[in-house]
Amino acid sequence: MKKLYVIASILPMLGCGHFQADTNESSNQIYKKQPNSSITENTKSRDAASNQIKSKSYTIKDLDDQVINIKNESTKDNEVSTAQKKDSVMLNVIQINQNPELRYGCEVTSLAMVLNYAGVETNKMDLYHSIQKDSDPLIRSPKGDILHWGDPADGFVGDMTGKHPGYAVFDKPMITLINQKLPGRAVNLTNQPFEKILEHVSAGYPVVVWTTGDYRLPDRWEGWNHGQQYIKTPLDLHAVVLVGYDANYVYLNDPLSGKKQVRVGKDQFISSWKALQSRAVSYK
Repeated sequence: MKKLYVIASILPMLGCGHFQADTNESSNQIYKKQPNSSITENTKSRDAASNQIKSKSYTIKDLDDQVINIKNESTKDNEVSTAQKKDSVMLNVIQINQNPELRYGCEVTSLAMVLNYAGVETNKMDLYHSIQKDSDPLIRSPKGDILHWGDPADGFVGDMTGKHPGYAVFDKPMITLINQKLPGRAVNLTNQPFEKILEHVSAGYPVVVWTTGDYRLPDRWEGWNHGQQYIKTPLDLHAVVLVGYDANYVYLNDPLSGKKQVRVGKDQFISSWKALQSRAVSYK
């Protein structure tokens, strides 16, 4: 479990809503002949409307409003036509291992898998050098407790290689890095419902997600001061790539275990993901 190693070194140590015109019921409704009375009434209505239009003068503002309305309707149509989430998906994402070079580098190694899938020529060491770092030093008490350290929200905390204590990096520095490699295409899915994460995978994009080393609830918490704030976070956190799902399971590429398309119970995984503040990043 990627982050468990740190203990020894730090502490004593949209769905489609379009009308379906090819159903029998719809076809009958379309081609069924209208009664003559209905045709007469419709003709009268059209004539009345035509007279009303002829009697009204229109301004430039009226025409502008009509153009805006047409644009809005077009936007609505585009939203409605978004593909539905598939029942199951499996993306063939390359497996990359964080060890031996990056003992604490699960985040950038996971991102290397995602970016390679996107066609970007990069690797974990390139991302290791490029990711933002929080350079605040580790300060411990005489007993070995962490007193002060960096903020993973600002950059990677500690040493990713494992030569010195290292911890983690969270979503925002990862988004910055994705935009460096894929300008303007980074997608931060943090704090979105897990269904949105699955929709993104369904659309063909693998997602870096934060969990724990065994994909269960975290059980090793630590806290320290960083400037004026107190950071409390689990030491056994981990980052993996969500590459697929079905009705009951999610499938993960794990940079620490080296296993590809690891099957994990969906409910179990969602619980651990939420405990890690529902963090997830990808691209579009």
